[in-house]
Amino acid sequence: MQMQLLRVYFARYKLPFLAAAACVGCEAFCDLLGPTLMARVINEGIEKGALSGVLLYGARMGLVTLLGACFAVTRCVLANRVSQRIGADLRHDLFAKIMRFAESSADKIESGSLITRMTNDTAQVTQFAGGIMRVFLKAPIVCVGSIVLATAQNVRLSIVIYGVAIVICGIVVLSMKWSYPRYANLQKAVDRMNAVVQEYLAGIRLVKAFGTADTESERFGGANDAMYAQGVSSQMIITWAAPVVTFVVGIGTALAIYFGSQLFIGQQILPGNISAFTIYMAQMLNSLLMITNIFNAFVRTRASTARISEVLACEDDFPAGDAVLPVQDGTLSDNGISFDNVTFTYPGGSGVPAIQALSFAVSSGESLAVIGPTGSGKSTICWLLLRFYDADSGTIALGGRPIQSLPLEAVRSQVAIVPQRPMLFSGTVAENIRWGDPGAADGAVRDAAHKAQAEGFIMAMEDGFESALASAGVNISGGQKQRISIARGLIKKASLLILDDATSALDAITEAKVRDALAGLGAHQTVVTVTQRCTTAMYSDKILVMENGRSVGFGTHAELLAGCETYAAIYRSQVDAGRGADGGQAE
Repeated sequence: MQMQLLRVYFARYKLPFLAAAACVGCEAFCDLLGPTLMARVINEGIEKGALSGVLLYGARMGLVTLLGACFAVTRCVLANRVSQRIGADLRHDLFAKIMRFAESSADKIESGSLITRMTNDTAQVTQFAGGIMRVFLKAPIVCVGSIVLATAQNVRLSIVIYGVAIVICGIVVLSMKWSYPRYANLQKAVDRMNAVVQEYLAGIRLVKAFGTADTESERFGGANDAMYAQGVSSQMIITWAAPVVTFVVGIGTALAIYFGSQLFIGQQILPGNISAFTIYMAQMLNSLLMITNIFNAFVRTRASTARISEVLACEDDFPAGDAVLPVQDGTLSDNGISFDNVTFTYPGGSGVPAIQALSFAVSSGESLAVIGPTGSGKSTICWLLLRFYDADSGTIALGGRPIQSLPLEAVRSQVAIVPQRPMLFSGTVAENIRWGDPGAADGAVRDAAHKAQAEGFIMAMEDGFESALASAGVNISGGQKQRISIARGLIKKASLLILDDATSALDAITEAKVRDALAGLGAHQTVVTVTQRCTTAMYSDKILVMENGRSVGFGTHAELLAGCETYAAIYRSQVDAGRGADGGQAE
């Protein structure tokens, strides 16, 4: 699927590509015609002392040169437009593909590599596409034409040109064979360096807090040195091949002049033909040099297209089901959820199931809290409800229907999630909240912020809801980011609201106010809260207790305190810790 990728994109711009190819052909014809006309100037004009011959063929040479220049300008303009358009289309298609990635695809290729493929690799493909239309088509035409026309000048002398062509072709084949794996390794080294830089930038505050700047510098130095070594290795073939080809070209030119002089002494060739043959020899050798560069560029582009094709071949998100999701007044007609003997293992992971034989049910309008130790499978339940993954076995039902039978976009349009790590984007506060509902009015934005207990600090900012947020919200605190993220989830007014440890950075009073606001959402909305706090979970209608991927308890707070030792142990540890912090006596 590698170089086929270029054919697909060239097919979108067939007419300008064919026009550029025609211009290249005409330009090559003009270049090839020049030496023949020059031979006529020498043989018919200068050799015979006829000024009319010099002027006639000289004028023709000038006209051919002018036409060639016009064709060259035209194909350069077309090549630039088409190649840049191909690059833009390729970047657009890559981004659209990444937006459709299944979670397994997102896990397969790290973000640093994706960035490299969308920038460096697409730039290489764009450059190669432009090169095809500018010079890559011209070089073979001029090479073959020069050999044919040089042979027409003198058959015996043309033996030199054939010998040189064979030697250079052998050099090109070896260069391609040795270069490809080196360029592939170079791109991997670029991926690694980008990943190191990206990880450092994402955790720059943590690096400063732990004083590990020297360690990070060493990591970058290792990645940078590896990229340097691969860069040198990949260029080494060209470094050796170019002077070897130049040496062969020089030998060929010297042989052509020597044997040409011998034939001239024997009156077997005219001076003009020797001059034309020498120029054709130079054109042919220059074309072979260009072809060498073409194949080196081809090797680099082949490595890039292989990486781009890998992205385009990744698995898409789940296709839409064949059913129609029952929607009434913008919400699910029945927004209850249930898990029936569900088991799931992350693809490409350790192979240990993240959840095993999980069964529970929550009726429409009820609130569910999921609690348990770290790694017990709490967040995995959220990802399955959003259908980022499909269960290995068992049935997940939404609104009484298996989730796999429902249209994917409709399911996610009716589910809102507030993630454990709030992700904000560069833009205003209002724009970040409107991510949940792009068409929301100002009043709805303010109401969502009020329920999320974010209105106060937002209005205290210089421009209120129009205050600018930096990328990832680095200019506000963790608790403020969580409250804006909660407002984003609330404004969507989804039938199912998932809070994945979304209040972990809030104090108890603020969390209680958010909880009261959620309690007033009404029976049209089911709320799932993932938490590690019993003081958060205890206010939900139902509590699911997870441990090692299994359900060890399901019921109300009172029922679990009496009948679930795991929940009771978590509750006692948290209550005792809280009392100890206040100076009280643990029971």
